[in-house]
Parts: sequence; C-alpha cells; structure tokens
Amino acid sequence: MKKFFFIFLFALSLTSIAQNAMIKIDVSREIGEIDPKIYGVFMEPIHLNGRRMGLPDSVEFNTLYGNLYDPSSPLADENGFRKDYIDAMKELRVSNMRWPGGNYLMGYDWKDGIGPKDQRPTRINLAWGGIDNNHVGTDEWIKLNKSIGSENILAVNLGLGSILDAAYLVEYCNYKKGTSYSDLRAKNGHPEPYNVRIWDLGNEVDGLPWELGHRNAEDYVETAREAAKAMKSVDNTIQLVGSGSSYYEPTGKWVDWNRTVLEGIGDKINYLSIHRYWEGGTPDNYYAYMGNGAMDFDEKIRLVANQVTTAKAKMSFKNPIYLSVDEWGAFGRNFMNVLPIAQCLNSFIRHADVVKMANFTLLTSLLSSDPKNGTFKSPVFYTFKLFSNNCRGVSVDTYVACDTFNTELYKGIPYLDVTTVYSKETNTTYINVVNRQKDKPIAADIISNSGDFAGNAEVSVINSNDLKAPFAIGNREQYLPVTKDVKPSGNKLSFSFPPHSFTQIKVGVKAK
Repeated sequence: MKKFFFIFLFALSLTSIAQNAMIKIDVSREIGEIDPKIYGVFMEPIHLNGRRMGLPDSVEFNTLYGNLYDPSSPLADENGFRKDYIDAMKELRVSNMRWPGGNYLMGYDWKDGIGPKDQRPTRINLAWGGIDNNHVGTDEWIKLNKSIGSENILAVNLGLGSILDAAYLVEYCNYKKGTSYSDLRAKNGHPEPYNVRIWDLGNEVDGLPWELGHRNAEDYVETAREAAKAMKSVDNTIQLVGSGSSYYEPTGKWVDWNRTVLEGIGDKINYLSIHRYWEGGTPDNYYAYMGNGAMDFDEKIRLVANQVTTAKAKMSFKNPIYLSVDEWGAFGRNFMNVLPIAQCLNSFIRHADVVKMANFTLLTSLLSSDPKNGTFKSPVFYTFKLFSNNCRGVSVDTYVACDTFNTELYKGIPYLDVTTVYSKETNTTYINVVNRQKDKPIAADIISNSGDFAGNAEVSVINSNDLKAPFAIGNREQYLPVTKDVKPSGNKLSFSFPPHSFTQIKVGVKAK
C-alpha cells in the first residue's frame, strides 16, 4: 500500500497541480493552550430497531448493550465492558467520557442504575424506544472510566427529573460518608467518593421537537440556577456546564437562547455546551458538503464565543466561561466523514482559547465493526489518533494563502484548512492540513517565521482513492497513515498535499 501511494504521488507530480500555496507559522503567535479535554467521547444507550434504520422490524441494535457492554462476550472484562473498545480508547488517549446522554438523560432516573443488577428495574427507554435493564449505571460507568484512565463527566436530568435528584446524585458520587446516599454508595461496594468534578446541567434543553422535558430559555435559567445552588451545597468544588444551543431552527432563536442562558446563569457555570453535527448537505455534492459543513461548524463556535465575551462584559462576570462542544461528529461509514472529523478537530485547535472540552459521538463510533469479524480501526480512528496523541500543546495562529472555492451559502472557502500546534517542551510543531480539493494535489511551501526547521519532517497522510467505499475489515491494513520523511531547507518545507486528504507534519523548530 505504501509503495502504491508514493507511485501515486509521483504520478500526480507529472500531472496538473491545483496551485502553489503558502503556509506561514510563528510559534510566538499563540492562540491558547490546548486543553486535553477536547479529546473526549460521549456515550448513551441508543436503541435502534428496524423501523428506525429502514430495515425489517426484527433488526434490533443498541449502541451500549450487546456492543460496548456485553458480559457474555469473550472480550468482556470483569465489569462486562469489551476490552477491544477499552484498548482502543487507551490508544486514542481519550481524556474524558460524558454520560448518560444525550436524549436518554432527560427521561432517566439515575437511581434505577445502582445496586445489585438483578434488582434493578427494567424501564422503557423513553428517548429511543426499546427496553433498558439499567445494568450500566453510575458505578459501572465510573469503572469504565477508570479502566481507560479518563475523567468522568456526569449529566443531571433537568428534563423530567428533579433538582433534588440532581443534588442526590452529587451526594452519591462525591460526599465522603455519613449521609443516606454516600452510605448507599459504600453499601454498593464503593466506600471512597468518586469526586466527579464536571457536571452537565441537563442536555439539549432547547430541543423543543425531540427532547423530553424541554424548556424555554427563561424557565431553564430558573431551574438551572436552583440546581446549581443545590448541587454546590453538596460539593462546592464541582464545575458546571450550562446547556447551550442545539436546536438551530431557521429563525435564529438559538442565538437568543445562548444570550439568555449566559446572562442568567453565567455566574454559576464554567462551561457553556454547544452541540453541532456536520451539516454540509448531501455527500453527493462534494464541495457543498465539505465547504458548507466546515464554515457552519466554525461559525457556530465563533458566534457563541463572542456571545460569552459579550455576556461577561455586560454582566461583569469574573469567572471564566469556556465552550464545551460535548456532542459533535460526522456520520457515515466511508471516507466522506473522515475529512469532516479532521476539520472539526482543526476548529477546536483554532479556537483553543475558548473551546476547552469536546465529546465525540459516540465512543463506539471511533472503531468500525464487522458483524461477523469484530471491530477494526478505520481512517476515522487514525485521524482522531493523530490529533489526540500529538496535538497537546499550544495552538499557533497560522497564515494560509491558497486558492478558494464557493458554495451557494459561502464564498471564498480556502481549499486548505490548516492548524499548527507547538510543544514548548520539545520545540516540535504539528501542522495539520486538510486538502479540500477533490481532484488535485496542492503544492505548498511552509515557512517558519520562528527560525529554521530542525531535522527531517515526519509526514503522515490519510487518504483514499474511493471516497464512498464502505470501510471493510479486509482493508484494515490500507487504513494506516502513510508516512514519509521530508527534508526542510532552512526555514522552508515544501510538500504536495494529495487531493481530499488529511496530512499531519511533525517537524522541529530550532530554538532561538
């Protein structure tokens, strides 16, 4: 595969190149420290039946039960979770996991998921349908986080649930001993408190068409303020995430929602959540899909970040408020969702000063699965890994000069989407480049304004000859990033980025 790729690159060099582009980096132009919490995942038990999937009604599937959690599997650990997923999350260095949702949260009673499993009630999954035996609850989820080495992010039900139940959950998790729920935790085999630090105040509470117990902004503010007071009465060290925009209906009410929430509970929260999935239109229109999706995703972050700044100035808030993009992703089982994932991660890095937490939907989506042969690592996995393993430093402002394209919604979209990460400890930069050109490579000169490059550059390329071919376990060796070394010349590094590709370049910078 690697040999074929380099022959492919050589052939491209003999054909037309889309342009000569320029990328300039200066490691002193810092945007902000990248918080490792942007490499988090999200999970909930989504039940899918044939009707929902467009298949015969006999087809049943759950994203959690029988999948991530399957005590009958030979791959299950002592807690019933599959070790192939655990090992994959370790390899990805997943920093945190958000539980229990998601739409599921707003109809969920956390007390159903504690105690002996054979005594837990079986409930209807009010959000997704199907039956939920509650065998995965708070204690199990915290065990899974411990197995992975990730941080717990817990959400409280401010839909059909009560403020009192939210406070009781904090008591169950964080209070040391001597109260009803802290002693119940000990009785259930966990005498030491879990010390969960970050808590979501509901989920997508603005989701009028779909969310159980949705509220208008004013009602949510009143509920969330009282919940914050009650929860912090139990543990005043916790950090809270306010429920920001998720319902982007055409009148723009989501903008008003964020403004009202920020002004109403901005003094109580540390993060405002926003949810956004890739909205580029149909993948059949490549440039609209890539261009519209990228501009929309970045726009949602920029606009809400500006709202945070405005609310803090207007209300004289002294506490920092960051953004938590705690549901995001691109759906599909082929390469057409790989470049969107890379561009979303680039957006988080580009806005590292304000985006301090993010959760990919879903944990199980980072591994592909074959019904007969098990899980395997696709380009989605390797794209996420290049970011999560390497891009942990300072985000650096990056200048890009390249050709652009237009869609019906946006004009002047750069073909190259570029971010740079700098590690001060090792004087190493990671340059992340998405070439959105569908058919042509783009040759670029990368210039360091911080001094000469040091040593050879290590280049990793993720690409596919067929954008729409479904990922297949038999092709798993082909999904590995293709790597090569490129020799810089002083402060200049030249590389031709293949069409529709993601490339990461690791190169040192000589200390001044």
